[in-house]
Amino acid sequence: MLMTRPRNPRSDFRRWRARRPFWGGLLLTLGGAEILLTEKASLKVVMHIGMQGVAGYLLPTVMLVCGLLILFNPAQRLFYSLLGILLSLGTWLTSNLGGFFLGLLLGAVGSCMAFGWLPDQEPRRRLLRGRRQRHTTATKA
Repeated sequence: MLMTRPRNPRSDFRRWRARRPFWGGLLLTLGGAEILLTEKASLKVVMHIGMQGVAGYLLPTVMLVCGLLILFNPAQRLFYSLLGILLSLGTWLTSNLGGFFLGLLLGAVGSCMAFGWLPDQEPRRRLLRGRRQRHTTATKA
């Protein structure tokens, strides 16, 4: 009988998170959610105001969707992050100054982090450890 090791959900999540721009997508999603939560107008008022009122709900909703797409489809992260930064900046005009600056900042920072993420980059701890080892061997020689 073949014995298999029980799966560890925490290590599975870490492996999943390491293969995608997790923090960028999460911040963009949180930025869109925060802006949506700060909207106080009812749907009747939004429809009465017109396109400006609809844009106040549409932009943060698409921000939230872009953040989720960055998490679950990291191959297209460049397009989603560019769209996310444009939408974040657009909420300045349409959604209570970008959710009172907080949603705008979360969305902008998350988009920038997702744009700058490199899929095949070695983790930072290993890079620093390697540099330290090379530095100590170079000083000993």
